[in-house]
Amino acid sequence: MLTAQDLYSLEQYSAHRPDYKRRAVEHRKRRQIRLGMNMTLHFEDRVTVQYQIQEMLLIERTFSPQGIQDELDAYNPLIPTGTNLKATLTIEYSDPQIRQQQLSRLRGVEDCVYIQVEGHDPVYAIADEDLDRSTDEKTAAVHFLRFELTQGMIKSLSENKTGLTVGVDHDNYSHSTPIHAGTINSLIADFVDQPRLVLS
Repeated sequence: MLTAQDLYSLEQYSAHRPDYKRRAVEHRKRRQIRLGMNMTLHFEDRVTVQYQIQEMLLIERTFSPQGIQDELDAYNPLIPTGTNLKATLTIEYSDPQIRQQQLSRLRGVEDCVYIQVEGHDPVYAIADEDLDRSTDEKTAAVHFLRFELTQGMIKSLSENKTGLTVGVDHDNYSHSTPIHAGTINSLIADFVDQPRLVLS
């Protein structure tokens, strides 16, 4: 969990923003997984969440304690809590008309996304715990997912460096991809002390 004390003032952040942003974006890219042509999983952690909050506060020129707390309340649930991985799922179609058609075809896809630690059963996402983003007609283009892992799975990843696969098995969209070692190492940190970015 981030608190107001963990955040930099707008003046501090603005002065160091180019370097901080570069490092945060590089960190975020290491945690992005493409699921076929039209979906991406963005695994969140303390660094990605703090960057998002700092950007929102700067863009909106938010100084008030309540405004800062509102941003913390909105984004803190995306930080893993030691037994899980959390991710933002984006469904990406550039043409608005095609996007509407596909979002209708992909109803319920957020519940079909999984991760699988080698040697273990797949773990399906718990989607959109804050609010339901889908309707009877279509799914949303953005979803927030939580993958709850067993201690055995976490041990396999952390100690045995076993493989990890992410996938989706919806009737109208199916894809799986293995996660490379660099990303796995970044995700393992979600189960222990998460990294922090400090101003340079």
